[in-house]
Amino acid sequence: MEQIWFALLTIAFLVVVGFFIYVLLELRKSARALTDFLKTTEESLKPALDELQQTLKSMRRVTDDVNTVTEDIRLISGSARDIGQNFRRISMLINEVSSDAIIKVSGLRVGLRTALEVLIKNFLTKGGTK
Repeated sequence: MEQIWFALLTIAFLVVVGFFIYVLLELRKSARALTDFLKTTEESLKPALDELQQTLKSMRRVTDDVNTVTEDIRLISGSARDIGQNFRRISMLINEVSSDAIIKVSGLRVGLRTALEVLIKNFLTKGGTK
């Protein structure tokens, strides 16, 4: 009976060893397949990563150009604001000068009219007495 148990245990042990050998062979195949998959993935990702890097460089150039353009627009808008303020000042000066000129012309006109009236009155009264 002991020999039967020993034979059964030996057969069971051989079956387990055989199963472990089968599992190890399958693990070896899986490891090889995983290694091949990783190599293939790495080879296919390298060009994609290079392309992504070029795209990022292009995006950086575009954003730098956009920053330059926005800075130029800021300068232009600042210059336009300065021009508007200068036009406003010139308009105020022209209004002041024209107001002063109108006042002076009106005063000169009144003065000339008065002088002519006095001259005519004096001329008529002196001319009439002779």
